[in-house]
Amino acid sequence: MTDTTTDANTAIENEAAHRQINPEVLQNISVTLSIEVGRAMIKIRDLMRLTQGSVVELDRIAGEPLDLLVNNTVVAQGEIVLVNDRYGVRLTRVAPASERMKNL
Repeated sequence: MTDTTTDANTAIENEAAHRQINPEVLQNISVTLSIEVGRAMIKIRDLMRLTQGSVVELDRIAGEPLDLLVNNTVVAQGEIVLVNDRYGVRLTRVAPASERMKNL
């Protein structure tokens, strides 16, 4: 290897070291967590006809797990539970950490 190649490799390594994210900073970043019950595709005509009391059929079967999304990426699935008069989600499946990080 030439001195120029060695210098270039050292510069790249130094730059990569400076780009590493401090875990404490990363852990303090807020994300949006949401639960998806299901989806429906409807025509605008039908959307305009919706009134109070209308029922929209979703693509999920009753009892099927709900999706837990972080910034619109599915990271887990679970079921609805009640916690002190509030809704909660008991996780039944969590995507592996490597898969979660890849999709975020």
